[in-house]
Amino acid sequence: MFRSPYSYDALATWCRAIRHGHGAGLPLVKVFQMQARNGPAALREAAGRIARKLEAGTTLEEALTAEGELFPELFTAMASLGDQTGHVPEVFGELEEYFRLQHSMRRDFRAQAAWPVFQFVAAVLVIALTIFIMGILAESRNTEPTAPIGFGLTGTSGAILFLVVVGSVVGGLFLAYHLLTKTVAKRAAFEAWLLKWPVVGPCVQAAAMSRFCLSLKLTLDSNLSIKRALRMSLRATGNGAFSSQADRIVKRLEKGDELNKAVSMIPAIPPEFLAALTVGEVSGQVPEVMAKQSEYYREETVRRSKFLTRAMGWGVYSVVGIFIIVAIFLMAGVYLKALGG
Repeated sequence: MFRSPYSYDALATWCRAIRHGHGAGLPLVKVFQMQARNGPAALREAAGRIARKLEAGTTLEEALTAEGELFPELFTAMASLGDQTGHVPEVFGELEEYFRLQHSMRRDFRAQAAWPVFQFVAAVLVIALTIFIMGILAESRNTEPTAPIGFGLTGTSGAILFLVVVGSVVGGLFLAYHLLTKTVAKRAAFEAWLLKWPVVGPCVQAAAMSRFCLSLKLTLDSNLSIKRALRMSLRATGNGAFSSQADRIVKRLEKGDELNKAVSMIPAIPPEFLAALTVGEVSGQVPEVMAKQSEYYREETVRRSKFLTRAMGWGVYSVVGIFIIVAIFLMAGVYLKALGG
C-alpha cells in the first residue's frame, strides 16, 4: 500500500492542485504544465512528461502508465477512472484524502517506532561490541574466549558473524515481502491473506471498500457499461484481493445475476455492504447509495488506521523487547554456566 518513490505529502499536494485546476475549468494539459513549473519539486519532471504526452493526444492513463513504477498503481487506476467518467475533480479529491491519510499514518508510525528501533540497533551493536571485546581480552590473556551469547561467537569473527546474521534476518523479511507482492497473482493472495489478520485486515478492507464504493458511484453514474464499470471499480480499489475477482464477477453478470449477487463472490465484501447494494438496486438508486457507503467507509478507514498505527508501534516495541530479553537470558546463561564450572 506504501510503494512510491515520492512522498505521500507531495502526491497529496499534486492531487489538490489538479482537483482545483481542473475543477476551475482548466484542461488537464494546462494543469500538468503548471505543475511542471510550480508543483512539488519531486514531481515536476514527471508532470512535464505527462503534459507533453497529453498535448500529443495520449490519454491520461497511457501517460501515467508510461511512467512505469514512478506512481502507485492506485493513483493510475483512479486517475484513469476520473478521466474516463468525467469526474476528475472528485477522483483527485479522493486521492488527496487517501495520500494525506497515508502520509499521516507513516509519520505517526515513524514517531512511535523511532525509539524502539533505536533500542534495537543499540542492543545489536552492544552485543557485537561485547563479543568483540571479550574475544580481544581473552586473546591478550592467552585464555579460552567466552561466547557472551553462546553459539561459539567470539572475537572479531564472532561479532561480524552476529551482525551479518541479524542483518540477513531483517533484510530477508523485506525481500520476502517484495517477492510476495512482485506478481499480480502473488500480490492478490498476499493481500487476501492480510485481510484475515486482526487489526490489519479491517483497515485494509475499509480503505478498499471506500474506493470501491466511490468508483461504483462514478462509473454507474456515467455512460459506461456495467461490466466495464465493475472492472474499473475493482481495479481502483488498489487491492489484488478485489481486482483479481473481476473476470468471475463479469461472467456472473453475463449469466444474468443481479449486481449484489455477482459482487458477493468477493470474500472480502462485508455483508452490510451487500445489504445496502441490494436496497440501491431495488430502489434504482445505486449511485446515491454508493456515495453514502463511500463516505461511511472513508470514516472507517480513518478510525481503523489510527488504531492500526498504534498497534504497529506497540508491535515494534514487543519485537525489540523480546530480542533484548532473549539476548540478556543468553548472556546470563553463559555466565552462570561459567560460574558453575
